[in-house]
Amino acid sequence: MLINAVVLLGTACGGANGGAKDVKPVSTGSAIKVALLTPGPITDQSWNGGAYTGLLRIKDSLGASVSHIQTKTPAEFEENFRQYGAQGYTIVIGHGFEFQDAAKRVGPEFPKTVYITTGGNSVGPNIAALSFAFEEPSYLAGMVAAAVSKTGTVGCIGGTELPPVKSSFAAFAAGALAVNPKIKVVTAFIGNWDDASAGKEQALAQIGRGADVIFQNADAAGLGVFQAAKEGKGVWVVGSNADQNNIAPAVTLGSVLIDVPHAFMVMAREVQGGKFQPRVVRLDTKSDVVRWVPNPATPNAIPAAMRARVDSVQRLMQSGVFVMPPAAAAATPSTGAAK
Repeated sequence: MLINAVVLLGTACGGANGGAKDVKPVSTGSAIKVALLTPGPITDQSWNGGAYTGLLRIKDSLGASVSHIQTKTPAEFEENFRQYGAQGYTIVIGHGFEFQDAAKRVGPEFPKTVYITTGGNSVGPNIAALSFAFEEPSYLAGMVAAAVSKTGTVGCIGGTELPPVKSSFAAFAAGALAVNPKIKVVTAFIGNWDDASAGKEQALAQIGRGADVIFQNADAAGLGVFQAAKEGKGVWVVGSNADQNNIAPAVTLGSVLIDVPHAFMVMAREVQGGKFQPRVVRLDTKSDVVRWVPNPATPNAIPAAMRARVDSVQRLMQSGVFVMPPAAAAATPSTGAAK
């Protein structure tokens, strides 16, 4: 699928950069230095861990020098963007929707450094945004959740109310409603991405309200949701961002996966080859960067008829002809969902 992704990256959203076709690509030669900023710990087995795996893949595949730092506040985003630029890094990646403002402020100061954010739609002469269509596999997960639920109530638990997270929850709800128009979807936000105890508390509260399937998108805090499900009875979890099927296999239906390492590698090769063009890059089911991954350890949890229905919808997404229902589409950023 790498060739297909390269083609997509070269053509997607061509006009999204406001005329960036006329900007001369940044050329680097062969040796590159790549830095990664994450908003949370790389041990989360989710959003941040996937990004760090992507950084290591760049190191191993391209012989790049790499650096990583965890940042928590907008001031730290900007400070570290600036430090890496001053140190002559070729690529600096801010892994999250929340990094785009810092990239816009710092990018012009270091025109020889390429700044990439995973989210939003901010671009500049040396700034690009990766936009993951997370709503597509989230919709499929909602279909599965509705088919499996015995209570008629399913839940969503997020870290904070970032627009891409909210759009994925809207798509999950749309998928569930497509299967069961009477299903109830309850949503909660923890307020941070790190507190597993708070994640468990929110999950227990939703279980108390009758939720027997919970879609979590909360990074390290989401690990608490798996803990709550293991302690409950007949409660399922849907993982997010990375393949989380092995965290608690007995209670996991599947994962809404983003292949962040794949996306990072494609962009790094582009920059290394002097072919970088600033733009918003949408990565979706068609490019195989986002996808629904059912848990192989619980194959019988999802009815066979629903597995076939999900496969059918996923093929529509892969062919690029699937149309998201209006309610979910309205909640989705125009550039595609990205955290």
